[in-house]
Amino acid sequence: MNSACEANFDGLVGPTHNYSGLSFGNVASLKNSAQASNPKAAAKQGLAKMKALADMGFAQGILAPHERPHLPTLRKLGFIGTDAQILAKVTKQAPKLLTAVSSASCMWTANAATVSPSADTKDGKLHFSTANLVNKFHRSIEHETTAAILRASFADPEYFTHHEALPSVEHFGDEGAANHSRFCEQYDTAGVEFFVYGMEAFNSSMPRPSRFPARHTLEASQAIVRRHGLAESQVVFAQQNPEVIDAGVFHNDVIAVGNRNAHFYHQEAFLDNHKMQQDLLKAWGDRTSPLHFIEVPNQAVSVQDCIESYLFNSQLLSRGDNDMVLIVPAECQQTPAVWQYLQELTTSSAPINQVEVFDLKQSMSNGGGPACLRLRVALTATERQAVNSNIWMNDQQFERLNFWVDKHYRDRLVETDLADPQLLTESRTALDELTQLLSLGSIYPFQQG
Repeated sequence: MNSACEANFDGLVGPTHNYSGLSFGNVASLKNSAQASNPKAAAKQGLAKMKALADMGFAQGILAPHERPHLPTLRKLGFIGTDAQILAKVTKQAPKLLTAVSSASCMWTANAATVSPSADTKDGKLHFSTANLVNKFHRSIEHETTAAILRASFADPEYFTHHEALPSVEHFGDEGAANHSRFCEQYDTAGVEFFVYGMEAFNSSMPRPSRFPARHTLEASQAIVRRHGLAESQVVFAQQNPEVIDAGVFHNDVIAVGNRNAHFYHQEAFLDNHKMQQDLLKAWGDRTSPLHFIEVPNQAVSVQDCIESYLFNSQLLSRGDNDMVLIVPAECQQTPAVWQYLQELTTSSAPINQVEVFDLKQSMSNGGGPACLRLRVALTATERQAVNSNIWMNDQQFERLNFWVDKHYRDRLVETDLADPQLLTESRTALDELTQLLSLGSIYPFQQG
């Protein structure tokens, strides 16, 4: 049995989880703006998914949330005084700025970084490039803490190399693994890395969306390829269809998902499906396993149904060769065309043989499904041993973290609550305790004096 695995590292939902409609281009985020959220339920739903996948035999890890509200950002923007004074000033002078620096969006760790396994890289190390997320202010402030969390989680320099975020300008807009997939026969054998972009920043003659922004550029992906030392013959770039971006498909992982030798995507996902297929087949070469293209036609499932159900924002997990399970949100079961398609899919010749449904309503209401919540990291057995042992999900951590959530989290939060200095105190107290539970060290600014 092959000892390599693809581990999923889910973002633990933070104490300030709220609905403020910050993400232009994300239909669910905008639709649920100003609704009351339940941070406690959100965190517990995420933990339940992590534990279920661990119980199914998958390697499942935990990535910590960020400090929110983020007072260091407010100080950079000219607010002075004590923490409480700053919260009062920003509430009065720029309330939408307060919602931005209070966002719990780091829970969607598919946007944390792009990861290249050691089997693909020139130096034989596992590479992380933290995403700059420059397109949205509330996410653009994440990369420093994200980098600190990743370094504390994957600390051994013998196996792991960490890169800072790309320059924070539109030309190098980088949304991380939400626009990156990898195809391989086994997780520790050389794979084909697949980069999807929304536009070419330096070539305005190429198509780009007109209604919503193209958050990720070809130039960003090309820079990641150079940094990670990837072989050109084993890299494929494909442009996302600008029309589906304008329909609300803000990341590729809302319209496609890939794993090992299966590419599951919608008919309208890419600007040129034929070229995408030919380029992947060329890079796949003479590998023994066939590369499966599972293309969902418009007539079976519309783009709108994809967006509302998050069919493709699912986790595609391997239990063995040509034996995969699809982890989907409950909204798929509630969308008739999608659920009918999934029933037919599991009885077809495709390697997806099972569908598992999870309740992630709190995350889904803010525009993030199962795939948004996790960062995939392919690890050899030796590399897995080098990962911080306290971030793996198991019975003990599940019990500890549920107790931690019950102790520190509120069960109702609206936008006006973000101004409460007590919420900041509660959040910092919770995170200080969490860094001890996960053995992360002092990764937050408030811990560093």
